[in-house]
Amino acid sequence: MLTQFRAPVLMAATLTMGLMAGVFGLYAHTIMRGLGNTDDRTFVDAFQSIDRAIINPLFMLTFIGALAFSGAAAALYLHDDGSSVLPWIIAAFVLYLAVFVITIAVHVPLNDGIKTAGDPDRIADLAAVRGAFHETRWVAWNVVRAIASTVAFGCLAWALVLHGRIDPPSSEEQALSASHAQVGPGVFAERTPAGQRTGLRP
Repeated sequence: MLTQFRAPVLMAATLTMGLMAGVFGLYAHTIMRGLGNTDDRTFVDAFQSIDRAIINPLFMLTFIGALAFSGAAAALYLHDDGSSVLPWIIAAFVLYLAVFVITIAVHVPLNDGIKTAGDPDRIADLAAVRGAFHETRWVAWNVVRAIASTVAFGCLAWALVLHGRIDPPSSEEQALSASHAQVGPGVFAERTPAGQRTGLRP
């Protein structure tokens, strides 16, 4: 009975994964590059503001949802006859699990460290705060996150394609196929506007 949830859960996993790949990619090619060219005060102030703003329900739902939906999709396909879908979902789940761990182990402590430094107007040595942030390390591991989540998104997108190929025909499609079989190959039924059969012809 749970097979009916495969498509929507896989779709949710793909959408949330795509959103997270976009977040990490935006940090990699725009946000951190832009902040890297600013002075110490601007960097500390802007990064603190961005990090506070990103901790919101929508982001957290997407950040955790990409992992949860991928795991749920893998579970739903464990006993699937079309086993070609499962490896791609598992690959996406493992990749994003690595992203999740990197975020918790590397980025969250660095983010918290720069936030606990306090108001930039009251920081005596802004250069020291920026140095303690380990900007190069943050950026390098974020590139890893961006690449891994993008590849995971591609895996889920391909899983959706494979899902469409193995998805059984609907009852309506089966009925239509049965009616064609009854008529026979090479012939078709001619019907009047009222829908009554008037005869067969090649």
